[in-house]
Amino acid sequence: MILLRRLLGDVLRRQRQRQGRTLREVSSSARVSLGYLSEVERGQKEASSELLSAICDALDVRMSELMREVSDELSLAELAASAAASEPVPTPVRPMLNSVSVTSVAGVPTGRVTIKAPAEAVDVVAA
Repeated sequence: MILLRRLLGDVLRRQRQRQGRTLREVSSSARVSLGYLSEVERGQKEASSELLSAICDALDVRMSELMREVSDELSLAELAASAAASEPVPTPVRPMLNSVSVTSVAGVPTGRVTIKAPAEAVDVVAA
């Protein structure tokens, strides 16, 4: 099961780490306890919209940017989950290839050229 609070916490942590800031710095700026911010980042607590706004302000990140990144992570997680749940995709069958050797075109020698293509895809017409 994909938990939104875990994805949100992961994105918040990455934002903070990109800036090289500590939990203590961000919690102080956001006026939230260090322990609570840590739990939010670990996906153990649901953050209210007010708390998210304070954390985004402390990180100087727009909430829309944060949510966009969370949305992208959610999309990837859903794709991975659906791929894991479905049966493996069979390997496509390659068509049989026929070889045609061409030694001249319109009477002009070409050297030896071999064309490999599915028989039904190539029409060879003698001139």
